[in-house]
Amino acid sequence: MKLIVGLGNKGKEYEQTRHNIGFMAVDRLATYLNETFNKEKFGGIYFQTVYNGEKIIVLKPQKYINLSGEVIASFVRFYKIDIDDIFIIHDDLDLNIGKIKLKISGSSGGHNGLKNIELHLKTKNYKRLKIGISNDKNIDTKNYVLSSLSIDDKKIIDQILDIIPNLFKDYMDKSFDFLMNKYNRR
Repeated sequence: MKLIVGLGNKGKEYEQTRHNIGFMAVDRLATYLNETFNKEKFGGIYFQTVYNGEKIIVLKPQKYINLSGEVIASFVRFYKIDIDDIFIIHDDLDLNIGKIKLKISGSSGGHNGLKNIELHLKTKNYKRLKIGISNDKNIDTKNYVLSSLSIDDKKIIDQILDIIPNLFKDYMDKSFDFLMNKYNRR
């Protein structure tokens, strides 16, 4: 069983913010799979599906992003999900808007959601898709990540979100090394 998690904050006021890129990505995946987030458990909304014979849970934690690890750890324990089968999608300040990077492990890079995941999973070794949101050093980081995307930035992010279905198919069908070689060149 695989667990795909999009990080973000619940609530209308956060829907189009930079910090909700993970939610936007799994929403795009849900549309591609013709699924809806129709179940609730452990402080998260999710759907469960099967792709090429493999069970998949796609999750949006409903606690604030800095508490995402609590929700994810509950799913991991309950469903006995191996760390190698966890895939986290999140925003990244250190990547320019529209750039993506896949990693097998690494530090939180200051991302409070990832810090909480590492705390609750007791490892930094989980797969992740980092989606660049740039960083405006003239704005306090918290205010920047919680601010809405501009129209131009939204267009760029939409182009990135358009690759989510293909990235998902490759994730399910190919090795993670293949994914990193293919998508990290963007």
